[in-house]
Amino acid sequence: MATGRNHRPATRSRGIPEATVARLPLYLRALTALSERSVPTVSSEELATAAGVNSAKLRKDFSYLGSYGTRGVGYDVEYLVYQISRELGLTQDWPVAIVGIGNLGAALANYGGFASRGFRVAALIDADPAMAGTPVAGIAVQHTDDLDRIISDNGVSIGVITTPPGAAQQVCDRLVAAGVTSILNFAPTVLSVPEGVDVRKVDLSIELQILAFHEQRKAGEDVAAEDEGAPPMRATPAGRKGPDGGMPAVMPA
Repeated sequence: MATGRNHRPATRSRGIPEATVARLPLYLRALTALSERSVPTVSSEELATAAGVNSAKLRKDFSYLGSYGTRGVGYDVEYLVYQISRELGLTQDWPVAIVGIGNLGAALANYGGFASRGFRVAALIDADPAMAGTPVAGIAVQHTDDLDRIISDNGVSIGVITTPPGAAQQVCDRLVAAGVTSILNFAPTVLSVPEGVDVRKVDLSIELQILAFHEQRKAGEDVAAEDEGAPPMRATPAGRKGPDGGMPAVMPA
């Protein structure tokens, strides 16, 4: 079985900047949507708009891939889908193990989008003995006592941690000791890993807090706009008390 366990992404040897790597999935998503609509070619401006970046940045990113498009025609959609998929390592099989099969872990296991993007959920692992043998998304949950064997038997290359924060570091250590070198962490805690291990953190609460910040700012801008439309204010004559007997009142001019 080809697992991709010993393969490292080509992006590192090719010297593609991390910022460009982070945008490649955005381009791939936009291109896949175009491919599904049987669109043969796309201009840099159209693709940049669909991906949410500016066209100059897109052209620079694609230059790292050796893809420059054709003047007056644009980029070949199907070729770019293949090229970016290959660069991201999505043309091979990536077995994934999810550790922590609570609500979030089960939801990820049931997500149908992994397989179409080159990821196969190979194992589900949980510390609760009562969960052992329970089928989730057609896969029997296995106990953490067997984690090392599970990782080895399935050739797992990517571990997904969806445990409570208190257990996440221990699970991370065991995954790394078993040979996993890439981890997607959903637990709300920072993981410590040795050099050579990649960790991507997904913290839903932080994302919501950022959205709350922007909502508050928008609300503040709305209030400021309302204030700008209000009639100018003037103070009452010097020495006159306000209606509450305190500071002088401020009245519409």
